[in-house]
Amino acid sequence: MSMTSVFSLDAVTVVLLAVLTIILLVYFNTGSKSRGIINFPPGPSPLPVIGNLHILDLKKLHISLRELSEKYGTVFSIKLGPTNVVVLTGYETVKDALVNHPDEFGERAHVPIFETVTKGYGIIFGHGESWKQMRRFTLTTLRNFGMGKKTIEDKIIEETDFLIKEFDSYKGQPFNPTIKLNSAVANIICSIVFGDRFDYEDERFVNLVKRMNENIQLAGSPMTQLYNAFPFLGFLPGSHKKMISNVKLIHAFLNNYFKENRRKLDENDLRSFIDVFMFRQQQESDNPDSYFHDNNLIFTTTNLFAAGMETTSTTLRWAVLLMMKYPEIQKKVHEEIISVIGSERSPRAEDWKSLPYTDAVIHEIQRFADIVPLNITHETTVDLNFKGYFIPKGTPVIPLLSSVLFDKTQWEKSNEFNPSHFLDAEGKFVKRNAFIPFSIGRRSCAGEPLAKMELFLFFTALIQKFKFQVPPDVSELELVSGVGFTSFPKYKNVCAVRR
Repeated sequence: MSMTSVFSLDAVTVVLLAVLTIILLVYFNTGSKSRGIINFPPGPSPLPVIGNLHILDLKKLHISLRELSEKYGTVFSIKLGPTNVVVLTGYETVKDALVNHPDEFGERAHVPIFETVTKGYGIIFGHGESWKQMRRFTLTTLRNFGMGKKTIEDKIIEETDFLIKEFDSYKGQPFNPTIKLNSAVANIICSIVFGDRFDYEDERFVNLVKRMNENIQLAGSPMTQLYNAFPFLGFLPGSHKKMISNVKLIHAFLNNYFKENRRKLDENDLRSFIDVFMFRQQQESDNPDSYFHDNNLIFTTTNLFAAGMETTSTTLRWAVLLMMKYPEIQKKVHEEIISVIGSERSPRAEDWKSLPYTDAVIHEIQRFADIVPLNITHETTVDLNFKGYFIPKGTPVIPLLSSVLFDKTQWEKSNEFNPSHFLDAEGKFVKRNAFIPFSIGRRSCAGEPLAKMELFLFFTALIQKFKFQVPPDVSELELVSGVGFTSFPKYKNVCAVRR
């Protein structure tokens, strides 16, 4: 994609003038740094200032990187503006880096937009000891509040009932399920983080969900990626500005909640993640070096809400699309659910092992949907030699999840939606090592057990109760993803017909 496809004509002129003003400073101070690196991973020849941006499709960057991998191998480099970035592709290479070299590849990259909106706090984009303490605390607290246990299972089953009633209200007519699915999944993490669920019509809650959803899409937009390459252009209008504005509104909502929560905090009745964090704050109030401060509270809470909502709800949106696209697979899933559970009883986690085909379909939805194709960029903590190449300390590294989930050496029909990837000859479910939609290693998704249970219980409950059909005004259903940090399906409406 060319630069002019990202900017309007007037904006191109503005950007060129800005770039020309500082071209010598950018190019000679930063652009030449890679020239002296001996045995750096190979890659396409960059242009001054813009690097390789002229050959990359910023709307589908993961596709561009997979194509470059075919030419340059599983370890190669690109230049995003003046910044050298190493890309790791394929299951064996990504696993080697993140599992066998966890310390060397264990830092989170200092990506400008995320540094701007999170300041390095929280668990997704946090750094160093702060990140370690927040992740350890978060995992422990989530487990204490039932992640992966029956207590949270009951909350999910309760929420499926609310979601089913919402879908029922459309009486088989076309509707857009996005906000409903977002809200249902968000309520599960809300029950842990806030200690309660929200009504789907609660205006504050809906606005919070919408802003979170919008920011995750904007984070992967071409304009935001250009801001990451050239942060000095931050004064220009663009999606990065909208992201920052949304974050301020989200934080205003949370700060009001925190203020009220502190007033009612009872150390003998800690009912939510926020309660436990605030109590820990009180315990460490005399420690000036404590990481349990307001910044980590607000950014960790935001991280949990966003991560706990977006990836799972987006996967469910793909599930609906794929079931409409492949009605014969939907029919087979429904038949298995009815044969094991029946049409009245709610699915439970104990049914998991008795539904191998359904389990295989859920896994294949996750693989095929490729929800976080670029992964979240890592950064090297030391100078190291990896796969025969030298990678300096502080180099951003993209362990390309998309290349693993579509690795032709690992998947028989990698480009097709094929539940048989997870079934043996007898129809039993089989695990696949290259199935890593939550990433792997120390920076893998902290909420993976919760997400897996949510996907199983929501999906089986919806297929048990509804037949998903293509709306009458849609002539052909395309499996197309939108532009964003996550890969979301581009379709508007669905018909959920009560069985």
